[in-house]
Amino acid sequence: MKIAVASGKGGTGKTTIAVNLAVLLASRGNPTTYLDCDVEAPNGHIFLKPEIRHTRKVGVPVPEVDMGLCDGCGDCGEICQFSAILVIKGGVLTFPELCHGCGGCSLVCSRHAIKETDREIGTVEVGAAGAVRYVGGRLRIGEAQSPPLIRAVKSDMPADTTVFIDAPPGTSCPMIEAVRGADYVVLATEPTPFGLNDLQLAVETIRELSIPFGVVINRCDIGDERVEDFCRHQDITIIEKIPYDRLAAEEYSKGHLLIEGSNEMKKHFDRLTDWIVSSVV
Repeated sequence: MKIAVASGKGGTGKTTIAVNLAVLLASRGNPTTYLDCDVEAPNGHIFLKPEIRHTRKVGVPVPEVDMGLCDGCGDCGEICQFSAILVIKGGVLTFPELCHGCGGCSLVCSRHAIKETDREIGTVEVGAAGAVRYVGGRLRIGEAQSPPLIRAVKSDMPADTTVFIDAPPGTSCPMIEAVRGADYVVLATEPTPFGLNDLQLAVETIRELSIPFGVVINRCDIGDERVEDFCRHQDITIIEKIPYDRLAAEEYSKGHLLIEGSNEMKKHFDRLTDWIVSSVV
């Protein structure tokens, strides 16, 4: 099973939920993998402290034009929907940072003047944190296109384990790429006006993708009832409500797993894991 942990906004405890669930499920003897697909700001490794066994570079194909063969017809520029290649006064300009690597420009070039070369966009790290298999992506600083790297992280996803996918926050292309193909999505939120607003956006997105989902309300005792009211009116399952805990916050700030530093937090994650095992896995 592939379980994505996502959120409409950052700071709701998405990574905290994903890493603690992965470790707790693995401790019960279930083969478990954690994928850090928040490649622009990966931080799962802070809590899991994995031993990285190998690293590989990830690139995307970008066009390279042989001006000796090019006749300036402009077909390549017309097919590109992202203006990554333009023909101006018989010359060709390429913008690799805008290229999505579709290969359309080389396909329509009748003179075979365009070939593709790889441009590095980031790295994928593979290792283990105890019984948890770890795969994480790290986007190069300044890169704008994270979905190809997210796909590369997911390509290392084994078929014989329960997989927790730590998705990027928000509801744009990176989040959608991360949760695509998941069997279930856990949406992390908080009982604040911002939490409700972004939960509504996330719910709309996940429903558009037709993926079953439920909600975990983090710091459930510091806000109001509007998130719970929304879930009740929308017939959304609230899987678990996790209260604010000063000890847990201190452990979090030190990069420690909550299930190892707070007995109260472990009870909540035990219930959350039980629900996932019985209802999803």
